[in-house]
Amino acid sequence: MNETSHSEATLSIEDILLTLRKHLKIIIGSTIIVTLLAFVVTFFVMTPKYQSTTQLLVNRKLDASEQTAALQQTQADVQMISTYKDIITSPTILKDVAKKVGNGQTVGKLSSEISISSQQNSQVFSVDVQTTDPQEAAKIANVTAQTFRNKIKSIMSVNNVSIVSKAAVNESPVSPRLPLNIAIGFVLGLLAGIGLAFLNEALDKTVKDEAFLAEAGLTSLGIVSEISDEDIKKRAFAGQQHGQHEHHTRVAETTDELPPRSAELRRRVN
Repeated sequence: MNETSHSEATLSIEDILLTLRKHLKIIIGSTIIVTLLAFVVTFFVMTPKYQSTTQLLVNRKLDASEQTAALQQTQADVQMISTYKDIITSPTILKDVAKKVGNGQTVGKLSSEISISSQQNSQVFSVDVQTTDPQEAAKIANVTAQTFRNKIKSIMSVNNVSIVSKAAVNESPVSPRLPLNIAIGFVLGLLAGIGLAFLNEALDKTVKDEAFLAEAGLTSLGIVSEISDEDIKKRAFAGQQHGQHEHHTRVAETTDELPPRSAELRRRVN
């Protein structure tokens, strides 16, 4: 039983390898086409985006008498970061940011350009801005941080937010990533090529061997071997040479059978 299973598994792997080898051109072609398509779309179609980041610190100043509650206060400040994230992306802050930045900015557009990130148990959180203009990205990040810092005092009556670092202009685009997109295109093209190879093999109903007929319940009447074009040309050329050789042999035999007078006459004519 184990030997039979092993044999079937081996045949199955061999069939897969034979299918891949048979349709190798399809696989290579699909891989090249999709990879080139990914390169063209990334390089010529997709618009590059630039990112700038500013960092804010949540740290409430405590008096000397309150130092014993410093740990509890730190944990409370960390928990408040989630609330600050919602406030930063709220229309209350973004309306003022849109007015100060100008350049056609709206609350909806800013909401899609601004994202907030923070590390676990950290009192520092970042305001990340992605736009198609590196100068504008830095400006939006700094204006958002400053507006939030000024308005949070009246919104929550707190004064524990400070700007750790201002956003700087970053001339290197963060997206699209050309190497990553090309790698994705290569993998997708390869998978598509393999899929097309097996699909083509599944749709091919050509009779390849007697086993196919046995599975279909048909009877084999004979086998016709496939002859390549080169073999056909070689056989035709060999047959032509053989025919010419027989023709010369027959002419020679006829000459020998002629009467001496006829043979002498033929030599004179020649």
